[in-house]
Amino acid sequence: MSEQRGVPLDVEAKLHELERLVAEAKAVPLSASIMLNRAEVDGLMHDLREALPDELTQARWVIRERDEILERAQADADRLISDGKAERDRLVSREEVVQTAAGEAERIVEDAREHARRIRLEAEDYVDAKLANFEVVLNKTLGAVERGRAKLRGASEADDLAEDSDLDIDSFDEDRQPRS
Repeated sequence: MSEQRGVPLDVEAKLHELERLVAEAKAVPLSASIMLNRAEVDGLMHDLREALPDELTQARWVIRERDEILERAQADADRLISDGKAERDRLVSREEVVQTAAGEAERIVEDAREHARRIRLEAEDYVDAKLANFEVVLNKTLGAVERGRAKLRGASEADDLAEDSDLDIDSFDEDRQPRS
């Protein structure tokens, strides 16, 4: 499933683990917040960061591959144009076929341009699809990270409130005198 969407299995597994941690986290009483183990969340975030550079490398590879395809297409087009011009020059040298040669040379040049254009468009479509897929993966990962951070902020704020209320209660002794 995850390989079809272009997400490596380890990134997908870590995201599921993060979602599981959040789903199974203990609720803070009288609050919509939850408590998470900081070490577990930090470990998962570290693992996700380690997995993401592979995705970035794949994106760079796709772009490099696109550039190579475009260069090959341009080289093919240049060669075809050169071949067409050479053929045209050869045919022009014969007086009886001058008209035919000019038409044939133009057709070859146009075929070469059309061929190069098709290859370029196919390469651009391929790269665009790969980049779009990568963008979806990154957006999902970013969303998961933002949700995790937001939940962590919510848990942190709840912990701060709990500490403040403990401090208020514990700061007085039985005679309602502040402790020193």
